[in-house]
Amino acid sequence: MMDYQNFFTSALDRLQAERRYRVFADIERLAGRYPQALWHSPEGPRPITVWCSNDYLGMGQNRDVTRAMVETAWRLGTGAGGTRNISGNSHPLVELEAELADLHGKEAALVFTSGYVSNQTGIATLARLIPNCLILSDALNHNSMIEGVRQSGCEKAVFRHNDLDHLEELLQAAGERPKLIVFESVYSMDGDISPIHAICDLAGRYGAMTYIDEVHAVGMYGPRGAGIAERERAMHRIDVIEGTMAKAFGVMGGYLTGTKAVMDAIRSFAPGFIFSTALPPSVAAAAMASIRHLKSSSTERQQQQRQAARTKAVLSSAGLPVLATPTHIVPVMVGDAQACKAASDRLLEKHGIYIQPINYPTVPRGTERLRITPGPFHSNAHIDALAAALVEVWTALRLPLEPKVQAAE
Repeated sequence: MMDYQNFFTSALDRLQAERRYRVFADIERLAGRYPQALWHSPEGPRPITVWCSNDYLGMGQNRDVTRAMVETAWRLGTGAGGTRNISGNSHPLVELEAELADLHGKEAALVFTSGYVSNQTGIATLARLIPNCLILSDALNHNSMIEGVRQSGCEKAVFRHNDLDHLEELLQAAGERPKLIVFESVYSMDGDISPIHAICDLAGRYGAMTYIDEVHAVGMYGPRGAGIAERERAMHRIDVIEGTMAKAFGVMGGYLTGTKAVMDAIRSFAPGFIFSTALPPSVAAAAMASIRHLKSSSTERQQQQRQAARTKAVLSSAGLPVLATPTHIVPVMVGDAQACKAASDRLLEKHGIYIQPINYPTVPRGTERLRITPGPFHSNAHIDALAAALVEVWTALRLPLEPKVQAAE
């Protein structure tokens, strides 16, 4: 008799031996009290402070957003009723796509159930529809993009991260064949930014189409929160802009924006769109309320940027190994999977601070880290408490500290 269960337990044993087994904390978010939450620990509920959420601006608790979700659910019900092919477009979804197209200055938009799905199915479908397409992909692209490239079945060439010379070499070698460059604006683990205009220059020179992932930038940058491409005045130079409503906009769902022809082609040919249940009307309405709010309000972005800068300064002045970034992402480097998990556990259990460990395969082995995301509702007192807790953890676990630097005022 074949022991099928042994296949799975053996796989999990290997994962645990490599210190890569993931444990998810049981957390209850508290609307109106973010970043405070409840951790349902083995000993019972405990108050904690969350420092690693991708709800970057706390819009998940914004009253206009929650009201839009609740009121729409009361009026239109909870579910979408199926795929759009079966149930049609709910009106809030039509309005949301118009709002997203306007946000990015594009003719049309297409909403998916998640940012992962929009990347995976969007890249695969685009590339398959382009005869003899070569996909040029940044080496640090997100797994959803990598899967989209793989599922396209097209030839690929991976260029070194943000390396324009290497990208140009690959474009030159490709000759006159069709080409699609896929890259991100903000890389979520190292917190660095791609040279958007320079990539667009190369795309124009060598006749390539461009596709940018802005999931960690939408809502966060630009005068209306459209992302790094808006801030750099480059949106018009990019063929397809992908984003999410699940991070700074505080809801859920992914999307693509571009010309009407490109969006209609994806709508008509993408299995991940055709055969997936649509977002519920209440979710679409909440996302639209969040996007509209952040188009006109810079308050949340400005406060978030102030607190991110203060967090970097305070942690660096405490001698903690903070990776310098030009964005809102604050990686504190550990460099060992077991130590990273131990640091995360001690922060939660002793200090009531939740920061999930980031280990392989999310980051390369030897670069394990705690990824901190300060928000506009993290107070100065929160930041000071975080620094003190991290120093205690680093000392207790005998992790290396760096020479202290002067904190910014």
